Amino acid sequence: MLEWSIEALRAAPSIERIVVALPPGVLPPAGTIEAVGGAERSLSVHNALRAAEGDPVVVHDAARPLVTPELVEEVLAELADADAAIAAAPVTDTVKESAGRDVVRTLDRSRLWAVQTPQAFRRDVLERALAQPAEVVAAATDDASLVEAMGGTVRLVEAPRENLKVTTPLDLRVAELLLGERRPRPG
Repeated sequence: MLEWSIEALRAAPSIERIVVALPPGVLPPAGTIEAVGGAERSLSVHNALRAAEGDPVVVHDAARPLVTPELVEEVLAELADADAAIAAAPVTDTVKESAGRDVVRTLDRSRLWAVQTPQAFRRDVLERALAQPAEVVAAATDDASLVEAMGGTVRLVEAPRENLKVTTPLDLRVAELLLGERRPRPG
């Protein structure tokens, strides 16, 4: 999955370098810069940011191997007047808030977005977001939420439904099928 993500990032014209946060002892893919992965996602991002150069920066999870170069470029383009820009998909399911197994209320899905990666940031903004107290940073489920909490401007970029996150064996099967459709067929 990492190679599929790297392939798409390499094809994005605005991407100059790719830093990969990996567990100690795991070799980085050819042509990438290694950073030590952390116990939490936020520590991996922090370490990768220290190893990276330039501004802006893009954060992408290898768990989203169907990212496209076009989506990377769209997210970067939205930084023109924002601190961060994030790929996201409008929520299509009805979403309930609960207390245990009891429904408390139904949320208005017309205002809800499922956050994804890639996420692009002004370097100084991401550095400040990650410099917050360790417990705040560790509790964040994505870096954009840290920017929001600081009062920063975060823009949404509608991502294609195919930009799914691989977290289950079924997700992996779907990703492999979709990636297979992208590759040219022999003959």
